Amino acid sequence: MKVDPAIVQMSAENVRAEVIVRQPALKLDPAIIQKIKQQVPIFKGMTPDCLMRTLAMAEYFSVKAGEVVFNEEDIGESFFVLIAGEVRVEKLRNGQVVELTRLSAGQCVGEMALVSKQLRSATVRAIRDTVTMRFYRELIDTNPESAHIIYRNIASILASRLDDSSVMLADLARRQTAP
Repeated sequence: MKVDPAIVQMSAENVRAEVIVRQPALKLDPAIIQKIKQQVPIFKGMTPDCLMRTLAMAEYFSVKAGEVVFNEEDIGESFFVLIAGEVRVEKLRNGQVVELTRLSAGQCVGEMALVSKQLRSATVRAIRDTVTMRFYRELIDTNPESAHIIYRNIASILASRLDDSSVMLADLARRQTAP
């Protein structure tokens, strides 16, 4: 019997929504809000009120060095903004772990979960103790003003990453064809 992956994902999201305990939002002063607005590209263009409403949706948590934020092949229903620390994005290829990139405070990871309902394409592991804000897709989608800005900024971030990947692929191709 074949099971539709969309049904499995919907069921998993419903179970998660029922069992997840939301942590209370941090109280942030205006100076911190302004710093987040300036240094976190995914929030670029938000008004202070919109940013406050968006940050109120976040789940804040810490990840110890060496711990996994999420695994390749996990169901993706949220993205993360790194507040402090550093993570490594890694992919398992031919039985070996390959580091794709490192990300630090102000950057986001897992944003593909908002634009695609596919499984996670890589594992993200904390290199140092890390603090993140986690944003769930269904909560972002309930606030059209935030959603519009976040999705636009994700498109810009992904386009930039695609450009970087194209340069790396071109360099790799050139090295392989060089005598």
